[in-house]
Amino acid sequence: MPKIKTNRAAAKRFKVTGTGKLKRSKAYKRHILTKKTTKTKRNLRKAAIVDATNVKNMKKILPYM
Repeated sequence: MPKIKTNRAAAKRFKVTGTGKLKRSKAYKRHILTKKTTKTKRNLRKAAIVDATNVKNMKKILPYM
């Protein structure tokens, strides 16, 4: 069985937690921040867990994580 290539773009964006869940950063924090409230920007700092519906596909493109 040959090795499976890891999707490098995905590997840079996701980390695995101790329990095996995938951690991701939130979107909408790059630019146009003046119209966003302080509360919104503060909540965007926190990491999020990848939704259960996407985990199967994520494990496929990140086989060794």
